Amino acid sequence: MAKIRQLRCVQCDATYEYGAVEYTCPVCGIAGILDVELDYDAIAADGFGVSALAARSDASIGRYFELLPVDRRESLPTLQLGWTPVYSFPALAGQIGVADLLVKDDGRMPTGSFKDRASAIAVARAKETGYREVACASTGNAASSLAGMSANSGLRAHIFVPATAPEAKVAQLLIYGANVLLVEGTYDEAYELCMDASREFGWFNRNCAINPFLVEGKKTCGLEIGEQLADDPPDWVAVSIGDGCTIAGIWKGLKEMQRFGVLRRLPRLLGVQAAGASPIDRAFHRGGEQIEPEIATTMADSIAVGQPRNAVKALRAVRESHGTIVTVEDDAILEAMRLLAAKSGVFGEPAGVAAFAGIRAAVASATIAPTDRVLHVLTGNGLKDVRAAFRATGEARRIPVSLDAVREVVNEPAR
Repeated sequence: MAKIRQLRCVQCDATYEYGAVEYTCPVCGIAGILDVELDYDAIAADGFGVSALAARSDASIGRYFELLPVDRRESLPTLQLGWTPVYSFPALAGQIGVADLLVKDDGRMPTGSFKDRASAIAVARAKETGYREVACASTGNAASSLAGMSANSGLRAHIFVPATAPEAKVAQLLIYGANVLLVEGTYDEAYELCMDASREFGWFNRNCAINPFLVEGKKTCGLEIGEQLADDPPDWVAVSIGDGCTIAGIWKGLKEMQRFGVLRRLPRLLGVQAAGASPIDRAFHRGGEQIEPEIATTMADSIAVGQPRNAVKALRAVRESHGTIVTVEDDAILEAMRLLAAKSGVFGEPAGVAAFAGIRAAVASATIAPTDRVLHVLTGNGLKDVRAAFRATGEARRIPVSLDAVREVVNEPAR
């Protein structure tokens, strides 16, 4: 693949030719996460840039084919992937204390989450490298995403999820025809079991923690932001953090859009972790890259990661952007779910709106200024976890078939 120059280990800085290594650095083992380095000069010489993008009508991640680690466009799933909308909500911006609030709604992706971007690359690469079966471990969204993309691409998916995963996400896995294994343990235990099974049975491993090519799918969100907001970029891009690869991928995409002259200037990153699963936040504020694992305790299941595998990439991305990381309590996440939906019409799951809760926290601490323009990347649809929505709002009112009962409710003070 001529567009890939080499793979580089984030741990020891060793480089490898494309095709010489499948997953992680042979020297550093599982800690040796690799980064895909593209030949940008060659890609530019082939004509990719502002003019090429302006001439394209493809409203999907395929419009960035030159920057994707796949050989053939037809290897990508045929579902509508990417080019999700960016909304502006001036009234809500004023309520939370920023000049402008933008929301990029990746809850509109085919399976309802941002993770479709990575899974699309996973199935494309699996097909191109001769695999017929793929596997991943997930707290929910990556699993349902891989199941859906595999169903579209004719592959068999083996999915390892904690038995505590929300019912809606498990239902998605089953309806897509995946082999679903509910693991009686934590996400980290499910992850290790998936790793062992993938080696044992020779499955393509979709886990972003070891598969360097999947971040190239996640970066398409940054590519889109760079193109959609090219002339008026936000001051901040807020992203929820679990394993760390989402925020790292978005940053890589933003940088590539700047490199090719599309994005005028780079924003700062606001990484947001749940307080009950915040090892990357603690490493960031200590000033190093050493992660101290913990037992994750948060209802935001998609970021309930106590031992993040892509922490180094996340930390470097936030620091390079001159951004910061904050934590939010579960109660703040529930309030963010309710407020965002009630004031904008955009319904996000807990992990999807954690970044919105983080924006509010950063405004309260004066990290984000009242004059700042902020983009929230919403990573998952609220229907993924309706139990959390009921926790945020309470149950609906039951009434008899009576106009008097309606009148009584209508005349009550607003809650």
